[in-house]
Amino acid sequence: PDPLVQAVQSLLADRIVKADKDIDRTWLLSGIGNMLHSEPVSGEHLPFYRREMERVLLDIESYPNDGEIYVPYITGSDIVVRSFSKPMSDTVTAANDLFLKHIDSIADVVQGNEYVLKVCDEIIWRRVRFIKGNDNLWRLVANNKIDYPDVYVDINDVKDIWRVMSRIAVLES
Repeated sequence: PDPLVQAVQSLLADRIVKADKDIDRTWLLSGIGNMLHSEPVSGEHLPFYRREMERVLLDIESYPNDGEIYVPYITGSDIVVRSFSKPMSDTVTAANDLFLKHIDSIADVVQGNEYVLKVCDEIIWRRVRFIKGNDNLWRLVANNKIDYPDVYVDINDVKDIWRVMSRIAVLES
């Protein structure tokens, strides 16, 4: 949305919350969560890996997590990993905490979504595009297309897949 519209929405939400302390500001702005503070907030405890995702995801079964993170509202994720990857970040973000869901089948990959893929012995975080006329080839697209060209992978080389369910930008790591 337009920054001016966001500012007006934020001011309006502040006024409503000031008038009625039971109204949840997050719910007002996004519709996520509960309308009232008195309602219990649902959430999940997810394993959190503070180290670079490339190291963690290459051998996640034997990699120890750094504890758990309680995440209200975000459902469907299996783990949270930190990524310092620049192809998918904006210029001011030092890192991203990625909320990942493990995908069991290549058939479950949806074009246009962001995924973290284990391709041979490399971890790649990109947006997946299918190649028309070639069911075995994917084009992986970065957000920063100027510095990071598209990567093409044969789906037979994909060893593991995690869908990026959500991400939080970390301004200082």
